[in-house]
Amino acid sequence: MARKKEKNMQMQELTACEQLVMKTLWDAGVEEELGLMEISQRVNAAYHKEWKPQTVSTFLARLVKKDYLRSYRQGRVFIYQVLISEEDYVRETAEQFIAFWHQGSVDAFLASLGKRRVKG
Repeated sequence: MARKKEKNMQMQELTACEQLVMKTLWDAGVEEELGLMEISQRVNAAYHKEWKPQTVSTFLARLVKKDYLRSYRQGRVFIYQVLISEEDYVRETAEQFIAFWHQGSVDAFLASLGKRRVKG
């Protein structure tokens, strides 16, 4: 089960590829624990990639090191379990974005969404 991020714990940034792997795992459901081959198949199908299992394995190892996933051995297969919920990740990412681009002002962020330029 995904744990809630502690308030004082800073999440490490994810690369675009790591985000795709995490999104694949989050979409599978936090209760579902998957092995490398299943994760590789799902991420390739969902995002039209042709990543080899070794490539996905590298991303998974990085995610374990960054504390987004836990891995354990089940027979001859490593199983991966989500540790950070999608909700916590999205919240943290949004807060960082707003802090950087809008000086922490949610109102300024929302106002910027309303300022769509019409190209003519």
